[in-house]
Amino acid sequence: MKSGLGGMWAWLTDPAHWTGTESVPQRVLEHLGYTVLTMVITLVIAIPLGAWIGHTGKGGFLVVGFANGLRALPTLGLLVLLASAVGIGLLGPLVSLVILAVPAVLAGTYAGIRNIDAAVIDAALGMGMRGREILWKVELPNAAPLIIGGVRGALLQVISTATIAAFVGLGGLGRIIIDGLAVGIPQMAAGALLVALLAIAADLLLSGLQRLIVSPGLQAVPTGRRRLRPVPDPHASDTARAPA
Repeated sequence: MKSGLGGMWAWLTDPAHWTGTESVPQRVLEHLGYTVLTMVITLVIAIPLGAWIGHTGKGGFLVVGFANGLRALPTLGLLVLLASAVGIGLLGPLVSLVILAVPAVLAGTYAGIRNIDAAVIDAALGMGMRGREILWKVELPNAAPLIIGGVRGALLQVISTATIAAFVGLGGLGRIIIDGLAVGIPQMAAGALLVALLAIAADLLLSGLQRLIVSPGLQAVPTGRRRLRPVPDPHASDTARAPA
């Protein structure tokens, strides 16, 4: 078998690897399935929690610090621990990937809302908006660039790390890499290249989506100093305080 780039190219261009139940397209679909499921769960958890913390200013240091601490957990080690507890299957990799992805989205949402200029919130209060209206109509739209940035970071991490599913007998592009241990370096390199290409394609897709849904005025990084937003007084009325 050829080695190096020639061997990798020969493996990728072999028609036998592009048809059947263990083909490259099938592995890509499985990998995307794990990724999409992980990201849906992550968004449901991290965006509402990050928005609530950023809006109220309560528990930000504790929750965001704890979430960032999760990044120090070794994903493969966590997978082995979960697999021993819940058995072989999708649950172990899924929980591991969600724990990996939540901190980036949570931190992006929290930072996006907390970094909104206090003058914007003051203007919304002056228009008679209440706390919930400010969150949905002012804070979340203005925080969209940082939220999407957190989602992009989490997505790249999940795509690159979803290969761990192969360690517990599941599919995905990690199956190509793991099976390559018994076959040779070219197959492993081909699997790694496919993971990298999938991550690049997903990031480009989100970048294009960001350009479509985020206001052009928010896509440019603002310069100059901003007035810091105070943490709201919990005893103040909903209409009188400026939510964080």
